[in-house]
Amino acid sequence: MKKETIPAKMEVFNAALERQGLKSTRQRYDIADMFFMTTTHVSLEELLRKVRRKNPGVGYATVYRTMKLLAGCELALERQFGDGQTRYENVPEDGHHDHMICLRCSGIEEFHNRKIEGLQSAVARRLGFKVVRHKLELYGYCKDCV
Repeated sequence: MKKETIPAKMEVFNAALERQGLKSTRQRYDIADMFFMTTTHVSLEELLRKVRRKNPGVGYATVYRTMKLLAGCELALERQFGDGQTRYENVPEDGHHDHMICLRCSGIEEFHNRKIEGLQSAVARRLGFKVVRHKLELYGYCKDCV
C-alpha cells in the first residue's frame, strides 16, 4: 500500500461514517489505519492483534464493525478461502487479481494473468452474459507443501 493513498482512503472512510451518523473515534481510526497498511489477507483476529499493539483498548466487536464499514464503502474486500474464516484485503490499486490457496499451510498467492481474464471475457460474451465481478481461486499445494 502506497503511503500517499492512505489519507485518501481515510477521507472516504470518514465520509462513510458521517453519512451513517457514526462518530470518527480513535479506535476506528487506528483499525482503519492499520488495515490500510496491511499488505496481506488479514483475518479479524490478526488485525485485532496488530491494532492492540498500538491501542490495547480495542475490542473484537469494534474491529468487526469497522471492517464491515470498510467493506461497505468498498475500501476492503471480504474474502472466503474455504477454511471458514473471513479475511479482508485492501482493494487492489493495480486492478483485479486472482488467488492460489494452499490446502496445507493456508498460504495465499496472488496472481494476474491476461490470458485467463481474456478467456473469461470471451466465454461471457459468447454466452451473452454481462460480468459485473468475479473471482478465481485455485486450491492445491504450494511448493513448500508438495
